[in-house]
Amino acid sequence: MKTLSSSLEDYLETIYEIAESKGAARPKDIADHLQVKPASVTGALKHLAEKELINYAPYDVVTLTAAGKKIAREIQRKHKALFGFFTNVLDIDTQEAEDFACKMEHNIPDHVLERFIGFSEFVQRCPNSGAVWREGAHGYFCKTRGVDPQCKKCQLAAT
Repeated sequence: MKTLSSSLEDYLETIYEIAESKGAARPKDIADHLQVKPASVTGALKHLAEKELINYAPYDVVTLTAAGKKIAREIQRKHKALFGFFTNVLDIDTQEAEDFACKMEHNIPDHVLERFIGFSEFVQRCPNSGAVWREGAHGYFCKTRGVDPQCKKCQLAAT
């Protein structure tokens, strides 16, 4: 992945989200979404175009290149995973979770993110049995090892 500042990553993610809903992003849409001045958007778009992550020409729509789309999807994946962890596992207020996810998505290493995702999925899959953290181990496991007849999630996993 190309090295980008957190700010440029936010631009890529925003362009991706707007393009997914509207087909392409206009600089005004980007400025409105990020709550920044149009001049800031122009500067960021020039940097992203220089890095060949977007297709950009003044007064035209902005689209992502294949490389830009790949990076934007990864940023969005991190954001969604962190947001889900904060809201579903830690029961943090959605706005606060959104703010934390946005800040952390730029810095979390992939191997740490995978642990977040694994733990979050475990808690959602087997909420009635409780998690046991195995010190020094690479994972979590259900006290009943997924076969609790009282746990609907265990019953579904067995089928």
